[in-house]
Amino acid sequence: MVDFLTGFDNDFFDQFENMRREMDRLFGGGPGSLGIRSMARGSFPAINVGASPERVDVYVYAAGVDPKTLDVSLQQNLLTISGERSIDLPEDAQLYRNERFSGTFRRAITLPEDVDPDKVDAAYRDGLLHITVQRREAVKPRHIEVK
Repeated sequence: MVDFLTGFDNDFFDQFENMRREMDRLFGGGPGSLGIRSMARGSFPAINVGASPERVDVYVYAAGVDPKTLDVSLQQNLLTISGERSIDLPEDAQLYRNERFSGTFRRAITLPEDVDPDKVDAAYRDGLLHITVQRREAVKPRHIEVK
């Protein structure tokens, strides 16, 4: 369809915009990419990471995941989370739109270098995987009394 105000075919520019979005999705570009191991917006599962002087907390929003399929590992300061989410649909179901992720996933997150790989806890409840990694004692700030 030709736009009479501009004289250009709008569908032509829409195709370029779709191609740009697809390239961003494929190569991790766009506003959601912050680092080499960061994932683009919309990646599954969504992850939040917080830190205190004592520990690092990782929150993995994995609704609909069977906790038995989750695999959490920490090697040095690289935390890897993988698993699978399956969505059961009736065999004769016809989807008109499918925005819910289904299949295997894997996320890798670089944590601070002072985490202790021997002190890791993970708990899954109500679709939230909470991973707590303690920091090494030797690098925690120590209060020194002045005499």
